[in-house]
Amino acid sequence: MKKKQFKAESKKLLDLMINSIYTNKEIFLRELISNASDAIDKLYYRSLTDKKVNIDREEFQIEIALDKETRTLTISDNGCGMTEEELENNLGTIARSGSLDFKENLKKEDAINIIGQFGVGFYSAFMVSDTITVTSRSIDSKDAFTWESSGADGYSIEKSERDSVGTTITLKIKEDTEEEKYSEYLDTNNIERIVKKYSDYIRYPIKMEVEHIHTEDDKEETHKEIETLNSMIPLWKKDKKEIKEEEYQNFYHEKFFDYEDAMKTIHTSVEGNVSYTALLYIPSHAPYDFYTKEYEKGLELYSNGVLIMEKCADLLPDYFSFVKGLVDSSDLSLNISREMLQQDRQLKLIEKNIEKKVKKELEDMLAEKREDYEKFFKAFGMQLKFGIYNEFGIHKDVLQDLMIFYSSKEKKMITFKEYVANMLEGQDKIYYAAGESVDKIDLLPQVEKVKEKGYEILYLTDYTDEFVIQTLMNYDGKEFMNVASESLDLDTEEEKESIKKENESNKDLLTSMKDALKEKVTDVRFTNRLKNHPVCLTTEGPVSMEMEKIMSAMPTEEKVKASAIMEINDSHPIAKKLKSLYKENPEEVSKYAQILYAQARLIEGLTLENPAEISSLIVDMISK
Repeated sequence: MKKKQFKAESKKLLDLMINSIYTNKEIFLRELISNASDAIDKLYYRSLTDKKVNIDREEFQIEIALDKETRTLTISDNGCGMTEEELENNLGTIARSGSLDFKENLKKEDAINIIGQFGVGFYSAFMVSDTITVTSRSIDSKDAFTWESSGADGYSIEKSERDSVGTTITLKIKEDTEEEKYSEYLDTNNIERIVKKYSDYIRYPIKMEVEHIHTEDDKEETHKEIETLNSMIPLWKKDKKEIKEEEYQNFYHEKFFDYEDAMKTIHTSVEGNVSYTALLYIPSHAPYDFYTKEYEKGLELYSNGVLIMEKCADLLPDYFSFVKGLVDSSDLSLNISREMLQQDRQLKLIEKNIEKKVKKELEDMLAEKREDYEKFFKAFGMQLKFGIYNEFGIHKDVLQDLMIFYSSKEKKMITFKEYVANMLEGQDKIYYAAGESVDKIDLLPQVEKVKEKGYEILYLTDYTDEFVIQTLMNYDGKEFMNVASESLDLDTEEEKESIKKENESNKDLLTSMKDALKEKVTDVRFTNRLKNHPVCLTTEGPVSMEMEKIMSAMPTEEKVKASAIMEINDSHPIAKKLKSLYKENPEEVSKYAQILYAQARLIEGLTLENPAEISSLIVDMISK
């Protein structure tokens, strides 16, 4: 029979599809199985609406056969089949979708789930085969026809034989090359793996003859048997009341390769503007690569039980990237591309719903299972913090109530809401202090006086914490205040006036100390904010000493410096010593300034810029 030519547009689309659209070649089997499932769905629907069609649903199945000698892979179904005209229309024109036409022609109340399209997806088989042969017999015809094509050259259709209604697709698998081992598509183990991965939840049995080798008394015996490769019933489509927690956890272990149980399982179904089922898991620990560039977020995306994307990043905001799981929606096309997904309105609705659901589950865990939440926050709190200050803080309102920090009063982790509820009468600020650990922060000179006045302090120990606080700026109208900030104001008017006079009367002494330290500090002053400690460093502006330490440790040439002020405890003996020394031996004051500044840096956990010089100064003073 004379070969027919594809239209020019179809030739271009075929070439583009084979070389560009599908980067993962094994996906062809998913497409062909989905088409077979569609054909069976159509026939089953006909049996419900046409009394002449008498079909036993139990007999429906999809068969896969491999022949290594002839290098052929065959997929057969006993669905509705195609007439000569349907072969021409559905396969002769690329991207023409018989399934889509069928679905659109259904009445709304009669709609059934059609998961594939006999269109672009069918031609993905050319990625692995030189020739595709389709033999089909329609439920509406006694005659069978065979469609055959070797690619963009065109196709032929001729009358043939088929004993029963349905379709058989035979692929002549390509020869192996240095880059591609096409023979893997003739390996039963590999085919079984691909079916399990992409089509495990197709509702009809997918059967294949599998060879088993048994060894007994040093003799190998081989026998073959027909096995069903797919489970057919997705866990997420079962009634939640019928699923045990053990089943959820077993599915999680098998699907996401985690040796520990998930901390939280979220199983939800939504109907409305967009319909979908989601099965989500919050892990109990972070993967080893979670905080690296190599980590890839995303949920598995299914269309009626068929996997269409392994890692759909668009279903999760970055700050919830720790969530594992899947989404199955009948409203998404099986052949949807990643570029189309990014523009898909329904996908955006699903993403927004999932964000709300995950947030609600975390809030419930925080309220009802505090110990679990603290474990979760230890593993993934950093990601939530990134979410607050990324993108200029546009998500801060979503995440602020999920934050927890160590409390100086409660001696445990608390939320901002709990801090505000415990504030003293008249208190209008949320006090915090930053450092390497709770113990080190507790020893900071600046913390001592604030605690003595009865105020609760949040201890920030992660390098991201101060960025979070600065992004939030306030919570419930209460401004955040660093206890190491020079703008901290806890003194009475009398105390303020007293320290102001003290600084004015010792202006020359303080100026000489500032000059000795040069650009290291912007000012030196006496303070009454300290109780027992002799000296501390405070800062003005957005960069604290802790932020300077963190940012200086980053592998960049740009170094950020805090605007530091050295404050000396006016009630400490060192203050009296400095005042008398300036009168008797002013040259020695510069040495004291250097040593006090070094001491203040060490208290803050900062390195010394000139440790040898400071050591010499101390030895010199001790030896006098």
